[in-house]
Amino acid sequence: MMVKLKVKMSAEAADREAVTGSRPNTPPQTSWFEFLLDPSLLEHHLQKVNPDPSPVQLVIQFLEQASKPSVNEQNLVQPPADNRRNRTLKLLALKVAAHLRWDLDVLEKGLTIPVLNMLLNELLCASKVPPGVKHVDLDLSTLPPTTAMAVLIYNRWAIRTIVLSSFPEKQSKPGPHQLNMMSLVQQEKELTDNILSVLKEQATDSIMVLEAALNIKKDFYIHTLRTLDLLAADPSTANGETESSTAGLRISADELHFQVHYDLGGINFQQGCSDPSAYEKAREHFRRTRELLAKLSPNPLHCHLDEKRLAGYWSACRAVTGTSDPSDSQLTPYGLINNLIKTHNYQGLIDAFIKDNITHSLPNSFRHSVQLELLHRVQQGDKALEEVCHKLCVCNAVRDALEGQVLGVRFQQLLLKPSKRTISFLLEVCTKSLDKEHTSEVSKRKMALFLKNLCERLEEVPLAYMVSSHKLFMELLPDEEKKVLLDQMRKRSATVNLSAKPLPSFYDIPASASVNIGHLEQQLILSLDARQIRQILIELHGMAERPFWRVNSKWEVPSDYLKVILAIKDNLTRDLVYILMAKGLHCVQIKDFVHARQLFSACLELVTEFSPKLRQVMLNEMLLLDVRAHEAGATEGNVERPPSDLVSRVRGYLEMRIHDIPLRQVVGEECVAFMLNWRENEYLTLQVPSTLVNNNPYIKLGQLLAATCKELPGPKESRRTAKELWEAVVQICSVSSQHKRSSDGRVSLIKQRDSSLGIMPRSKFITFVKKLREPLVLTTFISLFVRLHSIVRDDIVNEVTAEHLSIWPSSLANIQSVDVEAVAVTVKELVTYALTLNPNNQSWLITQADIYFVTNQYSAAMHYYLQAGTVCSDYFTKPVPPDVYTDQVLKRMIKCCSLLNCHTQVAVLCQFLREVDYMTAFKALQEQTSHDSMDSFYDYIWDVTILEYLTHIHHKRGEIDKRQVAIKAIGQSELNSSNPEEVLQLAAQKRKKKFLQAMAKLYF
Repeated sequence: MMVKLKVKMSAEAADREAVTGSRPNTPPQTSWFEFLLDPSLLEHHLQKVNPDPSPVQLVIQFLEQASKPSVNEQNLVQPPADNRRNRTLKLLALKVAAHLRWDLDVLEKGLTIPVLNMLLNELLCASKVPPGVKHVDLDLSTLPPTTAMAVLIYNRWAIRTIVLSSFPEKQSKPGPHQLNMMSLVQQEKELTDNILSVLKEQATDSIMVLEAALNIKKDFYIHTLRTLDLLAADPSTANGETESSTAGLRISADELHFQVHYDLGGINFQQGCSDPSAYEKAREHFRRTRELLAKLSPNPLHCHLDEKRLAGYWSACRAVTGTSDPSDSQLTPYGLINNLIKTHNYQGLIDAFIKDNITHSLPNSFRHSVQLELLHRVQQGDKALEEVCHKLCVCNAVRDALEGQVLGVRFQQLLLKPSKRTISFLLEVCTKSLDKEHTSEVSKRKMALFLKNLCERLEEVPLAYMVSSHKLFMELLPDEEKKVLLDQMRKRSATVNLSAKPLPSFYDIPASASVNIGHLEQQLILSLDARQIRQILIELHGMAERPFWRVNSKWEVPSDYLKVILAIKDNLTRDLVYILMAKGLHCVQIKDFVHARQLFSACLELVTEFSPKLRQVMLNEMLLLDVRAHEAGATEGNVERPPSDLVSRVRGYLEMRIHDIPLRQVVGEECVAFMLNWRENEYLTLQVPSTLVNNNPYIKLGQLLAATCKELPGPKESRRTAKELWEAVVQICSVSSQHKRSSDGRVSLIKQRDSSLGIMPRSKFITFVKKLREPLVLTTFISLFVRLHSIVRDDIVNEVTAEHLSIWPSSLANIQSVDVEAVAVTVKELVTYALTLNPNNQSWLITQADIYFVTNQYSAAMHYYLQAGTVCSDYFTKPVPPDVYTDQVLKRMIKCCSLLNCHTQVAVLCQFLREVDYMTAFKALQEQTSHDSMDSFYDYIWDVTILEYLTHIHHKRGEIDKRQVAIKAIGQSELNSSNPEEVLQLAAQKRKKKFLQAMAKLYF
C-alpha cells in the first residue's frame, strides 16, 4: 500500500515538473514593501531595462500605502499617521520621480492628477519651500536652487494640467458596480475636479511665478536620488549642500527657460478664447521657445518637447494674430490660406483651392471648415461673400468627387436652381483640377462619373446640354455612355404634369412637375412646412407607389400610435399623418415648439375628418407640447402661472374616460409633474379618477406625493399618506431575489437588478423627479431618500440630515431586498439636481455636505457646509443662524478639518460650539504638522484659554515667532475678560465673520 502511494506521488511530481518546465521562467514582481526592507533595492530595480513594476507604478504604490487612513480602537477613521514608515514611502516615491528626472510628460502620462498633486506637494515639503507663503510672494533668486526648482516644477505642472484638462477626452467605460456607497471612480473624479478648480483659481499666480523665473539667468538644480538620501539622513546638511550649489542635477538656464516659455505659451493660447490679447503673449513665448530650441544641444537633460505640437501652436498663433515671421522662408499651405483670408484676397483663395484639387496638400476637413467660416460671415450679413461661398462649394465638390466622397448637402442645394454662370465656373474648375499628363485613369473615371451624374441631376435641359457639349465631357466619357445619356436627356425634355389627389381646406395646392425621386425624398426629410410636405408626397406618389413614411429611419412614432396610423387605408394620407406626427415629435424633443405646433395643427386638421381616435391622439400630443413649452419657459426664469385654459386641459386629460384611445404614459407623467410644479395638490389628491391612477404609475406617484405635501404643515399624527408614499418608493428601490442551487449543492441568493418590484423602474423614477421644480415636492423626496439611506446604511454616528425626517417610518421590514447602492446614488442625484434649480437652499446644501461627509469626501463636505452658511448670512456679513450651524454641523466641520490635517482650523471651530470643546482644540494644537496656515489663523481666536495654551505650547517647543503671534493676539484690549459681555460678544462675532470668510476663500 505504501509503495503504491509513493509511486503515485512520484508520477504527480513528474507531471508538475513537466508543466512548470514548459512555462517561461518569469521572475516574480517585486512588492512595494521589499523596498522598505532593503534601501539599496530601489536603485538596483530602476536600473533594469524593463523593471516590473514600472517607475510610475511604484510611485502609485508608495503614495497609496503612505496615504492610507488608519482606524482607531473606537472604529473611527484617522488620517494617515506621520510615522517613519509613511515618511520613508513618500521619500521612495520622490526618489523614483528623481530617477525619471522629474519629466512631467512621463509623470502626467502615468499618474492621475490627485496622485501627481500629492507627489509634487511632497516635493515642495522635502525641498524646504516655506509653508504658508504663496509661491508668487517668494523671491526665487534668493532660494536654494533645488527649492526654487521644486516651486517651478509644481507651477509648470499646474498650468500644464489646466491646459490638458481643457482638451476633450474619451470617457472610460464604467466597470462593475461596487457595493460601497459611492463609486471609487466618481470619488476620484470629484477629487480631480476639486484640484482643478484650485489650480484654475491660482493660475494667475502660477503664471507670475514662471514669468519671474525667466528673469533668472543662473543655472538651477533638481533633486537626485543622492540629494534625497542626504535629506533623509540629515535634513539640515542636505539643505546646506543644496545652497552651495554642489548637489543635485544641474539644469542650464536656457533649458529651463525653453521649457517655461513653452508651458507659458500653452496656457496663454488656452486663455486666448476669452482674452484675444493672450494670443499675442502665446506667440511671443513660442517664438522664444523656437529660438532657444536652436541653441540647445541635441540631447538636453531637462527638455522634453513635441516639436510637431510646437509647430502647430506656432502656425495657429500666426493665423489668429495675423502676423508672419521673417525667419520663415515660405508659408505652409495652411498659412497661405489664412493669409489670403486675412487680406480678403478671395480670388486668390479660390485659385488656391483649385490648385489644391491637383496637389491634395490640404485635408478635406480644413477646406470645408474654411467654407463654413465664410458662410458664417454671410449669415452675419456680409452678402458680398455669397458668391465666394458658392465658388468654394463648387471647388470642394470637385475635390470630393475626385476622392470618391459623397457630395455635400450645400452643393446639392446649389444644383436645385443653378445659373448658367455657376455651371460655367464648375466646368472651368473640373478642367483645371485635372493635370492631363499626370492624372491617373482612376481620377479621370471619377471625374467622368461626376459630370455624368451632373447631367442627370440638372432639371433645366439647356444646362445639361451645356455640360454634355463641353470638351472635358467629350474626352472623358466613353461613346456608349454618351449616347445613352443623350437619349435620356431628349426624353426628359418634355415635362410630365402629374394630377394630384384633391384634399380639403389647406391642402388644395397643385403638385409641381416630376423631378428625381431621390431629390424629392431629400426635400421631404429637410422640410418642416406642412404644405410643402403634402406637395412633395403628392409628387412622390405620382411617381411610385411605396410607403414613403419609411424614407428616414429617424422618423419615429410611439408604438402606441403606430397601429392606428398604419390602419389608414389611403397610402398618401397614411404617409402624411405619420410624417407630420414624427416631425412634430422631433421638434418637441429639440424644443422647436413653433414648428411642432404648426405640424401638429396640420395633422389635427387632417385626421379630424376621418378618425375621432386619431383626433384625440393629436389633442393629447398638442397638450403635451403646450405643457413642455410652458415648463421650458419656467426653467428659463418665467415665473408666471400657466393660463387657466392650459390648466383646464391638463385636468381634462387626467379626468378623461374615453375608451379605446391609445394613451402614452409620458403624457400623464408630464401632466402630473406640471400639476405638482404649480401646487395643484388639492386637485391631484381628490379629483383624479381611480382607473387612471391604477393604470398610470406616474399619476399614482403624483397623487401620493401631493397628499403627503398637503399634510406636511399639519399635525404629526396624520402620516398615513406619507407611509403609502414611503412604501411605493421603497418598492422602486427594491430588487427581486431568488435562490439558486449551485453545482456543489450550496444555495446562493441571486439579486435581479433589472427586475424592479415597484410601480416603475428606478431610472424612470429619476427621469420623472428631474421634471419637478417645486421646492416642497423636491424637499419631500430628498427627506424620504435621506431616511431610507440612513436605515439601509445603519450607521447612527454618520447619518445624513434633512427636513421633515420625522414623518417617515424608522425601520424596514424587508431591508435585504433594498438595493443599497441604488438608494445611495439616488439620494445624491436628487440633491445635486435640486441644487441646480436653487443653489441657495440652505437645507439642501447641508444635506449635500452630509452626503460628502459620510462618504469621506471631507474637502467637498466643507465646501457645502460653508456655502450653506454663506447663503443665509450674506457671505458671513451677518451671523449664521444657529439652526443652520447646529452643534452637529459644527462638529462635522471640525472632523473634516481634522482629517484634512488643518488642525489650526479645528481649534478655531471648537470656539463656535455652544460649549467650547477645549479637549479637541488642545489636542489639535499639539499637532506639529498642519496643512493650514497655522499662526495666520491666531487672529481669529477669541477664547483667551485657547490663546494661553498656544502661548504655552510654543514656548515649550521653542517656537519664538509663533509664540509672539499668540501673545499679540491675546494682548488685544477687546479680549480683556473685564470687558462687558456685549464687547466680548462683538469681538467674537467679528472674528467669526473674518474666519468664515477666510475659510470660504480656501474651499470655494
